[in-house]
Amino acid sequence: QVQLVESGGGLVQTGGSLRLSCAASRRTFSNYAMGWFRQAPGKEREFVAGISRSGGSASYGDSVKGRFTISRDNDKNTVYLQMNSLKPEDTAVYYCAAKYGLFGPVVAGAGMDYWGKGSLVTVSS
Repeated sequence: QVQLVESGGGLVQTGGSLRLSCAASRRTFSNYAMGWFRQAPGKEREFVAGISRSGGSASYGDSVKGRFTISRDNDKNTVYLQMNSLKPEDTAVYYCAAKYGLFGPVVAGAGMDYWGKGSLVTVSS
């Protein structure tokens, strides 16, 4: 089992920045590719960003390319999502998720093994 706990969400104005963190419980964190997903009210869950086990490769959803950056620190068992130039349409609950043994970064459509409970990000206009 892997427990994932997100933090760093909150209220920010359009154009502002936030950094989400996701702390994992397992010391074998480096065995898991990680991803960030989001779900806005009334909408389906959407892939945001993914990163490989080593952190050497990443992928992004089209709506966040060039604005968001995913990274990880395997010594701290933590994955991050730096969000810049935020827009009201980025408002959602953001979830981190883990996929065991994946070769390469998490991409859209990946079936994840573990999920966090989410962190709310609200971007005001």
